[in-house]
Amino acid sequence: MKIVYVVDVHENYAAVARAVDAAGIPDLLIIGGDITTAGTVDEAAQAVEGWRSLATRLLAVAGNMDSAAIDAKLASLGVALDGRGVVIGDVGLFGVSAGPKSPLHTPYEITEEQIAARIEVGFAEVKDCRVKIFCPHAPPKDTACDRIHSGLHVGSTAVRAFIERAQPDLVLCGHIHESRGEDLIDKTRVVNPGPVTAGRYAVVEVGETLAVKLV
Repeated sequence: MKIVYVVDVHENYAAVARAVDAAGIPDLLIIGGDITTAGTVDEAAQAVEGWRSLATRLLAVAGNMDSAAIDAKLASLGVALDGRGVVIGDVGLFGVSAGPKSPLHTPYEITEEQIAARIEVGFAEVKDCRVKIFCPHAPPKDTACDRIHSGLHVGSTAVRAFIERAQPDLVLCGHIHESRGEDLIDKTRVVNPGPVTAGRYAVVEVGETLAVKLV
């Protein structure tokens, strides 16, 4: 299975198509959140419908700059990963939208307890899959993927605690634009490819092994 993962779109909808065009048509396109920048439900829905033709299947979470209403729309469109598990062959995908509460008070922030609860619901639906891929919008705290320019780590403690306990095979996240990179939490590979608005994305190849390339 070939997966293209993009995140932090921020209304640059054409950037997603450019990434897929460069990577080659995937079996699965995952949008990791921040589809809009405080945009409307209709704008997000139009973007999703435009992306459907780019891959065999499309899945998405909403980001902190989207809204709960956009998240609900993703569910009604049949592409949501927030608090859900999706099984494709022997690969299980699950995710969580929004960002943790912050001093910035962005449009879609939830508590760490809410993040943890949504993760558990989605994980329960894929826990027996051979390969488990976790897609939170926010990165786990205290990694190479959650450090802002000041050096402060601002990721999610709930995301980190879950990874430490459950050890999914791969975590695809975003949110912190300046922390493009990779890290390990025990055996779990954590990847923040950086914003697709800057032409960044990740290509995941799932076979007998799991290969990830940052572009």
